[in-house]
Parts: sequence; structure tokens; C-alpha cells
Amino acid sequence: MAKLRILGDRVMVKPDKEEKSPGGILLPETAKEKPQKGTVVAVGPGRRDEKGNLIPVDLAEGDRVVFAKYGGHQVTVDGEEYTILDSDQVYAKIVD
Repeated sequence: MAKLRILGDRVMVKPDKEEKSPGGILLPETAKEKPQKGTVVAVGPGRRDEKGNLIPVDLAEGDRVVFAKYGGHQVTVDGEEYTILDSDQVYAKIVD
């Protein structure tokens, strides 16, 4: 995999693949609920406050998250689709 170093308070997420309904029907992209889910694959170091102190992002690689469906930027790395989001576009961490 090509290496990307995520900057600032950004997060790189691998969105979940297409979903099926309980009856086994493949749901097209437009029929999915907003927001969407995915797995964090990279996290930036955080942002700096007015005094220059680093405020780290409260996420780690491997976290399952819910994020803004139309937020961020889609990128393709080695044939895989990812979304790079500002950390405030991640709505929640999925906790089992």
C-alpha cells in the first residue's frame, strides 16, 4: 500500500462496502442511510490551539465510526477507495 501521512486533525476512513437489505436485496448508493460507517485506517496528529498546544484526535486506527456521507474527499490508493475527513465530520465511534 502506498503510504499517506494524514495531516492535522484529519482522519482517513475505509467506507463499508455495499449493504444488503434483510431480504438480501443489494442497496444502491442512493438508497443507503445518511450517514455511513467505516473503519479508520489513519489519523493525523491533531490540531494546535491558540497557544500552540497539540490537541490530539480522539480516534485510532481500527476504530469503527459513523461519518458524514458527503463529507471529506474520496481518494483511491492502490485501487482501494478511502475518504479523508476532518475529525469533526466523524459523528461517533461504534463501541461494541
